[in-house]
Amino acid sequence: MKHLLINIHCPSSNTQKLRDAAVKGASHPDISDVTLRVVEPLSATPEDVLWADAVLLGTTENFGYMSGAMKDFFDRVYYPCLELKQGLPYAIGIRAGLDGTGTKIAMEKIISGLKWREIQPPLTSKGDFDSRFISDWEELGLTIAAGLDAGIF
Repeated sequence: MKHLLINIHCPSSNTQKLRDAAVKGASHPDISDVTLRVVEPLSATPEDVLWADAVLLGTTENFGYMSGAMKDFFDRVYYPCLELKQGLPYAIGIRAGLDGTGTKIAMEKIISGLKWREIQPPLTSKGDFDSRFISDWEELGLTIAAGLDAGIF
């Protein structure tokens, strides 16, 4: 059994819809050997990361940066997980009012220090909320869970 940590900051009903879509994708009935743990960044612990075989991280863009909750998560897990989780597969989803570039760069700098392994380029949902974002985030959850299930990562 593989373990997928879904760690998405949800300060609004729209970001909750995106998290729920990612969870729905990761819970697809064809995926049989993946256990999910869904934890908000402020509640996630180093033990959650140590448990995981892959991580799906999601954040809002706040002032051109990741949410404070996501930054707090990285501050708390960085050193306890640094040596033990190198190569951890991850994917990022960003809900951006602007373009998400600053958020992406900031997250990738921290993650490169952790030496985690990117599964796919970050998904950035830009501009006014659009219902197509929901299917994009569902696909993101499905992609990472299916890859784990198939032993690709």
